[in-house]
Amino acid sequence: ESKNIDIQLHEQLDNARILYNKGLYLQSLKVLDKMKETAKANNQISLLVQVLFLEKKIETLHITRSLKHRAEQLIGEADDVNEHLVRITKLSNLALKLYSWYINNGHARNEKDEAEIENYFKTYLSDDLKNANGFYEKLYLYQSYCWYAFIRQDFLMYYRYTQHWVDMFHQEPLMIEIETASYIKGIHNLLNAHFILRNYSRFEKDLEQFEKFADSEIVQQSDNNRIQVFVYLYIAKINQYFLDGTFEEGLLLVPTISEKLNEFQLHLDRHRILVFYYKIASLYFGAGEFGSSIDYLNKIINWKVDLRNDLQCYSRLLHLIAHYELGNFDLMEYLVKSVYRFMAKMENLSLVEEEMFKFLRKSFHLSPQKLKPEFKKLLEKLKQFEQSRFETRAFVYLDIISWLESKVYEKSVSSIIRKKYLERKK
Repeated sequence: ESKNIDIQLHEQLDNARILYNKGLYLQSLKVLDKMKETAKANNQISLLVQVLFLEKKIETLHITRSLKHRAEQLIGEADDVNEHLVRITKLSNLALKLYSWYINNGHARNEKDEAEIENYFKTYLSDDLKNANGFYEKLYLYQSYCWYAFIRQDFLMYYRYTQHWVDMFHQEPLMIEIETASYIKGIHNLLNAHFILRNYSRFEKDLEQFEKFADSEIVQQSDNNRIQVFVYLYIAKINQYFLDGTFEEGLLLVPTISEKLNEFQLHLDRHRILVFYYKIASLYFGAGEFGSSIDYLNKIINWKVDLRNDLQCYSRLLHLIAHYELGNFDLMEYLVKSVYRFMAKMENLSLVEEEMFKFLRKSFHLSPQKLKPEFKKLLEKLKQFEQSRFETRAFVYLDIISWLESKVYEKSVSSIIRKKYLERKK
């Protein structure tokens, strides 16, 4: 399509109004009839409301047709469209509310958080909303389930609904051009689900598809689409290096990312920038460049921004471990207390973090010989939490298990992760 469908339909509506104002009622109705078909084919419900409004006005004020049951037909269509619109509004409100909760809080930290989200979701999502009908109802329903699952760290459910989200667009390819931003966001979440669940082959396949899409005309002709694709494509590329343990290779992306962050700074929200800083810091950490990792973590810690409490917490924890790696033991006592206070104040301490702090508190003055058995003990303790749902985020944000294994087996973090990746891919 040469023109955005929304603009095209608005132009046709203006044309119908001009014909009506000239007293050409039948001609106006013909244009509106055509418009209705196009709007339905492209799921443009809000435009349908305006078309029906003008149709009813013409039929009410000017007897134009001798068709039997014309009034009943129009009333039925209008009622149907309005009901549709009410459901779309309710579902989009639910999706927005859940996404907003995640942006401000991150994942559910405990049963209290989970109960709050569960109660809100189940109260709001009535049976008629569950039976979504039409593209937008389904889109917002899948998004709602997606955020609900993600907040609760039910990653299989998250994966299932992100796949539904993307599949919808592949079933109605026309909608990719109309709702490009939602399609891009869907792909991002699907790749994120593959990353968390370690679906290596699916991740690689979908990332390859996303890279092809990034070069398409739909993306390249719109600044907004180009910026969105840059954000999500590069987050996925970094995640790929995390998955296969090739952190040094991943560092080659940093100059391009920095350049793009600079180029798009007026268009990017603070949340995206924070995520990039954390991802880059983690790349440097994995590559053993702890000083550079600390530089990026300081950007997050010193940026007074009231978003993603979980990201703020994990930045401080990674910052602490990076100083530990550099042997800055004179700073450790102060840092441990400071990070502990920050995280406790935010009610953000999980069992994994509690164990980490206990360990760091007592171990930073131990000799290397005494340290190794302590690392081993902590590793065994934390492995028990790997399957616990409320502890999942600790392993998603920070691969503490691999870091501890690197200490116990005296190998680099990247070689430990690489070995796991190659074993799982067999």
